[in-house]
Amino acid sequence: MSSQPPRSLTVLGAGAWGTGIACQIAGHQAVLLWGRDAAQMQRLQAERVNAAYLPDVPLPPTLTVTADLDAALRHAAGPHGLLLLAVPVSGLRAAAQAVRIFNADKPQGARVQQLVWLCKGFEQGSGLLPHAVIDAVFAGMDAPPATGALSGPSFALEVARGLPVALTLASTDAALRQSAVAALHHGAMRIYATPDVVGVEVGGAVKNVLAIATGVSDGMGLGNNARAALITRGLAELSRLGVALGGQVDTFMGLSGLGDLVLTATGDLSRNRRVGLALAQGQRLDHIVATLGHVAEGVHTAQTALQLARAHRVSMPITEAVSRLLDGKLTPQAALSGLLQRQPRGE
Repeated sequence: MSSQPPRSLTVLGAGAWGTGIACQIAGHQAVLLWGRDAAQMQRLQAERVNAAYLPDVPLPPTLTVTADLDAALRHAAGPHGLLLLAVPVSGLRAAAQAVRIFNADKPQGARVQQLVWLCKGFEQGSGLLPHAVIDAVFAGMDAPPATGALSGPSFALEVARGLPVALTLASTDAALRQSAVAALHHGAMRIYATPDVVGVEVGGAVKNVLAIATGVSDGMGLGNNARAALITRGLAELSRLGVALGGQVDTFMGLSGLGDLVLTATGDLSRNRRVGLALAQGQRLDHIVATLGHVAEGVHTAQTALQLARAHRVSMPITEAVSRLLDGKLTPQAALSGLLQRQPRGE
């Protein structure tokens, strides 16, 4: 890859994923990590560890932390700056609005010009994918930032430890794809690029719902055959919805489709899989969510995905079963029975 000018990179969001990717990036270049809780950021600076989310991973010396939002955005501003929004979907709109406000009174050279989000799911209430939230925030703005999504199979703990990971950078802006890949791609972190933002986002969102299903199956002791069937048929559901929403079918066979689904449906670090495991044990959903300590996006995504499927006349029986299970309208046993009794169709 050709050499690029030094980059000024900021990660907004000091949860597990924000801290994890900041640690990974700091292995090859300096990075600034912002968190809204000033007391937490002071502890991070003093202890050099994020005890709340990644207690076993020391922060690299090239990672600086701050609770000063203006300073964090200034650090990512300019033609060689890059801002990563590592907030959940529920916080994406507010984070983007903060960028818009910051940019409003700045000359072009002092604005945030490149912005990439890391969240997966649909916005509650609106049902919008992240790119649509971003588009709505920057609508009508003079010279909005170039934007894109970074997604793929990635557990924050492994990323923070510097273990190998491969991700997909999706943007309709070719210059941003090239620039962001140059900034993030290094030996342990492989970055692939695509213009298919919708496909990448649908894959990242719906795989969380399917991971709940495989967690339920594993929690009921149904075996590896059942898990493989759920992953395979789940991928078919995910692909059908993604294509209906405008994604490219090949995307769903890549990192942000099949890759992310396999990881989330089988990995022990998967929060969504843990939700399914607990549901199979008869635990209440509110108790499960309260004890996780992290956001499990599949809980919020299931109903939206099902609504979109119905609106586009897409068959998603696994997603429907998970949605009804989360709503308390089905037991795990009834959900399984309903899936098994469906009339089989061609693959």
